[in-house]
Amino acid sequence: MAGRASARAAAGFTALAPALCVLGLAGLLGGCDAGFGTPRDQIRAVGSSTVYPFAKAVADSLAKSDPRIKSPIIEANGTGAGLKLFCKGVGASFPDIANASRRIRRAEYAECARNGVDRVVEIQVGLDGIAFAEAASGPARFALSPVDIYKAIAARPFGLPNRARRWSDVNPALPAEPILVYGPPSTSGTRDALKELVLVRGCESDPAMVALKARDRVRYAATCTDVRSDGAYVDTGENDNLVVQKLQANPRAVGVFGYSYLAENPDRLRGLTLDGVAPSYATIADFRYPGARPLYIYVKAAHLEAIPGLKAFVAEWVASWGPDGLLARQGMVVEPYAVRASNARIAAAMTPLDPAGLN
Repeated sequence: MAGRASARAAAGFTALAPALCVLGLAGLLGGCDAGFGTPRDQIRAVGSSTVYPFAKAVADSLAKSDPRIKSPIIEANGTGAGLKLFCKGVGASFPDIANASRRIRRAEYAECARNGVDRVVEIQVGLDGIAFAEAASGPARFALSPVDIYKAIAARPFGLPNRARRWSDVNPALPAEPILVYGPPSTSGTRDALKELVLVRGCESDPAMVALKARDRVRYAATCTDVRSDGAYVDTGENDNLVVQKLQANPRAVGVFGYSYLAENPDRLRGLTLDGVAPSYATIADFRYPGARPLYIYVKAAHLEAIPGLKAFVAEWVASWGPDGLLARQGMVVEPYAVRASNARIAAAMTPLDPAGLN
């Protein structure tokens, strides 16, 4: 009898859970899920492998400062894949935060809206750069430009099959070494940055490609951003540390990853210049380095009252991103004061993103 009574009580509680969530009693439910009544008591963030170490540091800091909050689950599955998961819906089955090394796209936001994720908060948390590097024991003969990189790894540079096998085929000033570039997969925001900040710049050095953009956007995108698949460019997955290891094993290869991984391995890696500018904290902070980019987190507003600690986690980001903060010590490039202040206001008010400015 006692077992049946307990079962009836549990069933009654489950039935009341959605109503209690609506009344704002999420904390008592241990994480009501935005009206679905399914409890979850741990924050879940997905997305960028570049943002991952920073998000993990913030999560660990929060768990230490407030033992009542379970340390958030942080997954590194790439910006594109993370946003896809984030936009699938509202509820305990779906992530609360998407970490991104590029801005959300209009089509991704539209997918969010179609699935009921209609209040997305965009917070720019810092700066990073897409860095090119070789092993510190490498030949130290690479001085690259976007045109060099485009000619080396594009599938069809300027519309022609890529027959370059050595860097010297691309530019006689470069070493006669086989082209071997270890880099991110197609789901990665770093791969998107490689395309948008480097490959497109190299491609558009030819006026014919600029004209193609106006005439045929699909062909232009394929010509300027598709990466070769014949072994010269090697997709290393979402683990940027694996790129570091591969460069150690092959000192004549070139790696592509977020600047923070270069900063963390000064004894193992040497950054390569891009248009004569080396990737560094200073050159990324003032955008002299061509590969500089902002980093973001996207927060699901519908989960703010339902998931315990979610507001505190966002506040921990804000508390950590100053010049003397945790994130700077982790290698993140700090944003200018005005940008930090603006995003701190967004985080405090949880102001939803206006999609009008998205591409």
